[in-house]
Amino acid sequence: MSQPLAVPASPGQGVGQGEYPSVEPSGTYVTPDGEELDDASASQSAPLEAHFRANPQNVGDYSARYEWKIWREGDEANLLVHRFDEDIDYTFTSSGSFRVQLYVTFVLGNDTITYPGEGEENPITVSISESKLEFPNAFSPNGDGYNDVLRAKDGYQSIVSFEAAVFSRRGRKLYSWNSPAGGWDGKVNGHTVNDGVYFLVVNARGADGRKYRVKKTISVLTGYDSSRQQGTGGTGE
Repeated sequence: MSQPLAVPASPGQGVGQGEYPSVEPSGTYVTPDGEELDDASASQSAPLEAHFRANPQNVGDYSARYEWKIWREGDEANLLVHRFDEDIDYTFTSSGSFRVQLYVTFVLGNDTITYPGEGEENPITVSISESKLEFPNAFSPNGDGYNDVLRAKDGYQSIVSFEAAVFSRRGRKLYSWNSPAGGWDGKVNGHTVNDGVYFLVVNARGADGRKYRVKKTISVLTGYDSSRQQGTGGTGE
């Protein structure tokens, strides 16, 4: 989202008549699923990659000094970011609401133009959701396109570190993965395992600091007929 800033009342030196140095700060974002956004004021899942741009215009012969500040809402005294570049990148890994403000000073001789003007601060808002992570009790890797993979339930959010592994009843590790978007297709060495009970172990951490230590049994049900359970939640409940 971009935020145009007002121009000064009179032109300075080094720019054309009617043209003034200005900036239009903007932010673009990439979600954990790779979706690109131009607004993160609505709650988003962490880690959220952010790219903030000053977008200067009509700078002419002016020299420009850029200053970015990022802070948690209500705690401006403790800055998370304080940088002096035209553009910056930052990854949000904590939950909460954040403010991003750009300050710019253009100087040419005795002419100085500052943004934003006094009382005109209008920071970009970024909101990061609290974490959530749940797993089903069973899955049916039978190739019917329904619940074929053991993975986190839909709706997981703001998981910033993740490790999961599946073990046999004898304690043999069968498969492991390191992203909540990943999962196990029920195969070992290219062959689907036998129906039965297996063990899932998950260690994860949310953007809100919550730790997930999951140790549970998982039932493999290759003979499960999803056509009888459509709309009832199936084996994932």
